[in-house]
Parts: sequence; structure tokens; C-alpha cells
Amino acid sequence: MPLQQVARLLLFLGVFAARAMGELEAADLREGTRQAFERYVQITEARIEQELKEAGRGLWIDRLSQAERTDAERQLRAGEVMITRLESRAEGKRLEIPDGKVHHWLGTVFIPGATLSRTIAMVQDYEHYPRIYQPAIRRSTIVARDGSRFKVSMQMFMKKVISVVLNADFDVVYRSLGPTRTYVPSVATRIAEVDNADTAQAREKPVGHDNGFLWRFNNYCLFEERDGGTYMQCESVSLSRTIPVGLGWLIGPFVTSIPRESLTFTLTAARRHLTEKGEKNDVTMTPPSSPTTTPFLRSRALL
Repeated sequence: MPLQQVARLLLFLGVFAARAMGELEAADLREGTRQAFERYVQITEARIEQELKEAGRGLWIDRLSQAERTDAERQLRAGEVMITRLESRAEGKRLEIPDGKVHHWLGTVFIPGATLSRTIAMVQDYEHYPRIYQPAIRRSTIVARDGSRFKVSMQMFMKKVISVVLNADFDVVYRSLGPTRTYVPSVATRIAEVDNADTAQAREKPVGHDNGFLWRFNNYCLFEERDGGTYMQCESVSLSRTIPVGLGWLIGPFVTSIPRESLTFTLTAARRHLTEKGEKNDVTMTPPSSPTTTPFLRSRALL
């Protein structure tokens, strides 16, 4: 196809997408949706806490067969991100989320040569997140700190056919599980979509009454130093609106793929930063163009 035709097609699609976004009705985070998500989170957190108590089974690779584990460790050492979809259940039954959609992913990366203390220092370096995780994090500020507890404010940028900017506040806790392990749960306490971002008319949409791309976001990370480096494993649980009828082509890719791609990007950027930081005194991070990801487990229901 000639370049001029390509340009016209891209322009048409951009205008069409903009009009479709303008016609997208705001979605309300309903009480039933919120309660169902909170139950999903409670069941998920209970399972995580139980796993943390089991010696030698905190990381998912420790739950694989010997052959699968050997293959997973080989791929992790090659710099790949191991990722899989999860689903929490209650006594084997699916947890329904009315008027909402849960996105539940787990990813692991191995950072060679990185100690646990250096890895945690990077994770706590929130002021430099815009450099480490550009362009996904635009602004990041520590609002308050009380020992191992942080309150952090961030502005996040996501793009998939459409672009979305979100202001979010997080409560983060660092729990030491011994000299080689640290567990870090992070919960978004407030998420507001920014309308007309980067313009003089920029404003926040009402919380819970917006386009519904991200209503809730919890992240549970386990860091373990061993095998000559540190494993970084993060389990993300987020909530969005359901996909409106007729707008699957526009909203679908954003709602369904962004949670997985964001987790992949976060793990890849952290590994790259810590790996290069060990070789240089100063590193400017750029987002990986196409990080390698490998499903190390089948999509799994957690009873």
C-alpha cells in the first residue's frame, strides 16, 4: 500500500477512534461490583499469605515439576519474563463480578547479580520512577512514609489504540520475610482518569464515574535473593468495566491486553535498570520495544 494511502488510513482510524471515545458513555463503579472485587481480593490475599508461610514455595517456579522448573530457570536466566493468567475461585466456583471485569496476572523475572537490598532500594526510589519506567509513569511522589509503609502518588500513561492518563494514590508496605526475602503488597486507594491530559483544560473525571479502564489495582510482589541474583515476582489484580457492545475493536484491546503488557513492561524495565546499573553509574531507561514473554504455566484457576 502506498505511503499516502497508509497515512490517510491512519488519520481516518484516529479520527474514528476519537469520535468513538467521545460517544463512549461513562461507566459507574457500582456497589455490587466493588463488593465482588473486594471478595475476590480477600480470597486472593488469603492464598498468597498461605503460600508465603510454606518454606521453599513462595515463588511459582518452586511449584513446578523438576523438568518444568529447570526449563523455566533457563529462560529466566536468558532474560525472559515468565507470565501467566490466574483466576481465584471459592471452593472451586468462579467468582462473578457483575458489571466489571477482573484481570489477574502473575509474572516473574530474574535479575542476575542484583542483591535483595539493591533491588528493594530501586523499588523504593519512587521519585525516579518516571526515568526508570518511562513512558508508563509520568510523575511519582512519596506523599508520606512511616518506616516500611509508603503513601505514593503517581500519574500513569497507557496506550493501546487509545491513550489514557490516570492519577493514582497507593498504599505500599514492605514486609521482610528474612534476610533473603521481602514481600511488597501495593494497593491503589484512589484512581482518577484525566480528561484532556497535557492541555490547559486537563481535569480529573469523577472517581468511579469515568471510562472505566482501571477502577482498582492491587499488586503483590515477592523478592527473593538466590542463585546469584534476585527473583522479582509480581501478581497483579485489577478491575475494569466490561466491554461495551459495538466498541470491542476499540476498548477490547485496551481492557484485555494492557494489564498483561503493563506487568511485562514493569518487570522488564526493572531488570534492565538493575542489570545496567550494575555496569554503569548512570542509566537512562527507555521502554523495551518488544520484551520477550513466555507463559510458564497454563492459565490456572486457584481454588
